[in-house]
Amino acid sequence: MLEPLRQGLPPLDPAAVSSAASCALPARFEAVREARQFTRRTLGQWDVGDRFDDVCLVVSELVTNALRHAVPSAPRGEYEPAVRLHLMRWTERLVCAVRDPSNDSPVAREADDFSAESGRGLFLVDSFCDGWGWHPLAGTLSGKVVWALFRLRPAD
Repeated sequence: MLEPLRQGLPPLDPAAVSSAASCALPARFEAVREARQFTRRTLGQWDVGDRFDDVCLVVSELVTNALRHAVPSAPRGEYEPAVRLHLMRWTERLVCAVRDPSNDSPVAREADDFSAESGRGLFLVDSFCDGWGWHPLAGTLSGKVVWALFRLRPAD
């Protein structure tokens, strides 16, 4: 089990967000393709080309993990949509956050078990982003958010 990781996310003032986008994803594996397409369109509009492939790969892994592990463990019928993808851009940072209905922490597979058929998602996330973590939702919301941070090149 992974302890909630909040310290890895640098302070990001919500008022300073230059762009934000969100999409609801249904509880079916076609949602991974939909999340990738949404991410490609959004990053294209934001002109974020330098991390384009890395961000799309990480979004795919985070959404796949949510659908594979979080949705089946959540109580049925309470959540619609099952998963939500949030993209937030600051001048030199981009955060991808996937909200799911499970209160269970993400479980990272050991690096030496890379030959396993599945379970490499968080290893790939860690390899392609500049930081990642998760935290439980608070208040009336249950579930968690798994996020990944990408540093962007300053605009020329």
